[in-house]
Amino acid sequence: MEQQNLVDYGYDAVVVGSGYGGSVAACRMSMAGLKVCLLEKGRKWEAHDFPTDSSKIWSTVRLENSNLGTNFGPKDGLFQVHIQDDSLAATACGLGGGSLVNAGVMLPTPARARRDPRWPQAWEKNWERYEASALDMLRVHSIPVKFQNSQIMQDVIDKDYDNKPLKLSLNIDMEDSPRNCLACGNCLSGCPYDAKNSTDKTYLLSAIQAGCTIKTKCEVQYVVRTDNDFCKEEGGIKGRSPRRWLVFINEFDYVASDIVVVSAGVFGTAKIIFQSQSRGLSVSQKLGSGLSCNGNNVAYLAKSSAPLNASGLNRKQFSGIPFPERPGPSISSSHTSSFGFTIQSAVIPTAYPRFLFKGITTYAWQSSDWFLQHMIDRLKHILGLSKCSQEMVLNVMGYDDSNGKLTYQEDCNRVMFQPPSDPLLPLKIEALQKLANKLGGTLFMSRYRSTSVHLLGGCVASSDVSSGLCNPDGQVFDNTSPNGVHHGLYICDASIIPCSVGINPSLTIAAAAEHVSKSIIQDARKYTGNFVDNKKEGSISKFRTEVGVRETMRGEVGGMPCTAYLKLRFTNIVDVEKSHYSFLQGKVGGHILCKGVEKDKMYIIHGEVDLCKTNSRTPCTQYMHYRLLIAASSGSRYVLEGKKIMNPYMLALYAWRESTTLHVTLRKIRGENPMILKGKLHISMLELVKSLCTLEGDSRTKFILLLMKSLVRTYILQVPRTSHFTPCKLAHGPYPDSRIHEIKTEDDGVIRCQHWESSHRPQKLDHEKKKLYPVLLLNGYSTESYCLPTETNDLVRTLLKDGHDVLLLQTRLHHSTSSHSFSIEDIGRVDIPAAISKIIELYGDDIKVHIVAHCVGGLAIHISLMGGHISAKHVASLSCTNSSMFFKLTASSVLKMWLPLVPIWMAIMGKDKTLPLLQTSSTTSLRKHRLLKSVARLMPRYERCICNECEVFSGIFGNTFWHENVSHTMHYWMNKENQTRLPMAAFPHLRQICNAGFIVDTKGNNAYLIHPERIALPTLYISGGRTILVTPETSFLANKYMKLHQPGYRHQRVVVDGFGHSDLLIGQESYNKIFPHIQKHIELAEEETRMPIKYNKLSWSVDPYQNSLPPLFPLITILLSLFLLILFFITS
Repeated sequence: MEQQNLVDYGYDAVVVGSGYGGSVAACRMSMAGLKVCLLEKGRKWEAHDFPTDSSKIWSTVRLENSNLGTNFGPKDGLFQVHIQDDSLAATACGLGGGSLVNAGVMLPTPARARRDPRWPQAWEKNWERYEASALDMLRVHSIPVKFQNSQIMQDVIDKDYDNKPLKLSLNIDMEDSPRNCLACGNCLSGCPYDAKNSTDKTYLLSAIQAGCTIKTKCEVQYVVRTDNDFCKEEGGIKGRSPRRWLVFINEFDYVASDIVVVSAGVFGTAKIIFQSQSRGLSVSQKLGSGLSCNGNNVAYLAKSSAPLNASGLNRKQFSGIPFPERPGPSISSSHTSSFGFTIQSAVIPTAYPRFLFKGITTYAWQSSDWFLQHMIDRLKHILGLSKCSQEMVLNVMGYDDSNGKLTYQEDCNRVMFQPPSDPLLPLKIEALQKLANKLGGTLFMSRYRSTSVHLLGGCVASSDVSSGLCNPDGQVFDNTSPNGVHHGLYICDASIIPCSVGINPSLTIAAAAEHVSKSIIQDARKYTGNFVDNKKEGSISKFRTEVGVRETMRGEVGGMPCTAYLKLRFTNIVDVEKSHYSFLQGKVGGHILCKGVEKDKMYIIHGEVDLCKTNSRTPCTQYMHYRLLIAASSGSRYVLEGKKIMNPYMLALYAWRESTTLHVTLRKIRGENPMILKGKLHISMLELVKSLCTLEGDSRTKFILLLMKSLVRTYILQVPRTSHFTPCKLAHGPYPDSRIHEIKTEDDGVIRCQHWESSHRPQKLDHEKKKLYPVLLLNGYSTESYCLPTETNDLVRTLLKDGHDVLLLQTRLHHSTSSHSFSIEDIGRVDIPAAISKIIELYGDDIKVHIVAHCVGGLAIHISLMGGHISAKHVASLSCTNSSMFFKLTASSVLKMWLPLVPIWMAIMGKDKTLPLLQTSSTTSLRKHRLLKSVARLMPRYERCICNECEVFSGIFGNTFWHENVSHTMHYWMNKENQTRLPMAAFPHLRQICNAGFIVDTKGNNAYLIHPERIALPTLYISGGRTILVTPETSFLANKYMKLHQPGYRHQRVVVDGFGHSDLLIGQESYNKIFPHIQKHIELAEEETRMPIKYNKLSWSVDPYQNSLPPLFPLITILLSLFLLILFFITS
């Protein structure tokens, strides 16, 4: 079968491996009605695929030599040979596992093994029945005739050996019929005549007939538990909870199921559990312990004088040789010593290269000139002067101490093994030497202390977590609980056998698998019986990686060094509902290294990437979005979300910085001590070159072209990816009733104040007669920030619910009351004092008011207080957003104010200083307004917008909010209905303040900062952490100023990540992230008025929120502004 792209939710159980353990589990669960999928690392082997001569066998061998650090052969080779130190272990890989290339010997488990204290007593109850069931399924037969090598062994073996008749899982009789054993002796290289009853022809055949799905060439890497919290965020599976387990084939593809049965052999199972442990699976500390080589040793007898007849036959040699005179099955006799070890003679298959057994992997005993004699005999055989010498393999098994160890080397992704001690080894060597003396010839002993083909243990079964990895039913222990298990996770193969069995263990493994399978079925019925079968069926299609690439990014998260080693895979999915940019959406694997968070690697178990993600709120901006679910060996789980933000500023001037900087948030979703960390990761030029070199796949050229096309559209063409603009939609329910106060100022002007009275009364004030102080709201420059009919929870509604009366002042800066000649100083000197007088008139002389001001409103209130125009005794608290007595702008905004753009704009406007943003009436004003709007549209800004009014406004001021923070309805209402006219008369004074960096009078004099004694009140200064117009330095300096000059009052400063300027108040998340700070400040101020608290705290420090645009930004702004000035004079 072909390799598969597996992301499937439709299986009740997944079985990993197809040997004597996995095939039994797959068969029994399928016959019980469960929907089962079996995953096998190797391929399907047909009879004609097995090697029949030594020239073909090399392509079927995988050699992993840890001593030399080398690997040879295909990963899914039939023969898997592992060499480490002084030990050798051989396993098989293919559909059928070890049953493909073993001798098929089926011996019942000896009583000595079953009396071992480590043997699970739970197995004993029905052990004989399990063995009988396995013998029946494997169609075991007795050997009908005593072959020549068996007879000779029986003649020379000592009397104290027990010679028991063998039963083999072969179709063996005396006739040469199809699928019958031909006694060719090639069992150990795979039966080329389809006579062996391997598990793929017995258990797996029944499993397939019962509905089991089998996928070959799928090497399982690890198993992780489904994260319910993450799945809920992603939508989960409708109608039921998600599957309990994810079985990963690689870092991208997986199969989801409720039950996972790991039966990949001793090395394979341990490797899967080790890798799962590093991804958060809590298992027993006994993982890897209890390894047994079953007391295995191998010897080779060459040039024997006895007629052994132990060499395999090819197809041409059958003619003329009667069945009884053939070599027979690979093993046809077994002799057990009273000391506990068993000796078996074995026929050498024709495919085995015999020279390996003569001095390369062995050493000669009894003879020093064996090599010369071998060459002479070989030459005589080639010349036809003599027959091939009699040779035979001797296989010895016994009882070792089962104290070997498996470990995992993460850097090379390899399981290392240390064989157990073998107290019977001297006795076995002595017995082999006696046989060699009797049979004659040269005995070649293995160079390895342990040469095992029957590995056992490593994930042993036990009654408790302190002595084993799983319980007798195969359930994997959960190390976090003394008696707990991982429900739905089982081990069912030779790994669970806790001790050596002293004979061929095939029947023992199958019987244990029968027991485990019965337990799995019982547990599965309990678990799945309560479910309504409403599962999302995932398609399994052939996998072909379109594009794969590696990416390494380094930086800091939460101030701690962090490196992300990512593997990205993109597949070209044909979907008529998606654009061709879907090719830029892919999956992410790899790991994160951040030792400040976890000491070990954190592995990505589910990752998604979109290199061309768009947001309808920012249609001109392209995002590269990463979302990663990360598992740590500690059991904690994290979600890392990151995005690269690419804005079309100045034709790709900052394309490199933006496309290589990932803004990340690391959030802990499982484990102790929840946390959220933010930071940035960068990819260097060198790493980018390395990434390009790792590009692979048939469509990499198409991928690169598509990615470049998306970047050109973003940076050069600046074509919006959506033209959708949502009409205004009011929030549910009517807006609270209010009344309008018209206030006449001392300069005969008229301003308005909108007044809401709260019907709520806080419970803690029920026993008091006192009412909460009212709140006065001051807007920024001509933009409504508080009364937002499109938002359910604006600041007006929020304060009313808290029990405060609310007054919204519409100063002369408001487009409905504006004049053609005023300054910000006029607002602070005239308008605000008039409003305070009105509030005193409404509430009485002893009233105090909480003031919340934004931007220019904050400048005006500081002018009022520090200029002595209002008294601080009437102010209960002051909260300012992106404003204070200081006003620090971004570098580009400062330069824009420094250049003579404002005087030019004033000249263009003439006497009428109000700019209609929607339309004009007269032809003259239409011409000059069009000119000013055209200049404004050409001004550089960080975010572009498809709304014409928004483009003009941001061209004059610069971007005042991040579009992704503002809802469509809010954006539409603000630009199309609320912000229809822009009074520009206060621009000259605003320019003076911006150039000075703090509040000044209209002549540019510092008339206010010299009076800190006039602002004796508690303050709160809030800044946006994602700087866009006013920098956090504004609140930093103000907070330090107040703590220095008014230490007896409470002064706070808050910087909110992700917000810019006016989106602090009009953002969709302002209710959750900004308003609570204002509410808490006002609440504390109310308590302080009843019970005064003195503060005396002052600490100077560097502002940790310093943020500015790149250094090239001011230079580009200067050049473009000069160009626009020249253009203006030319057109004039």
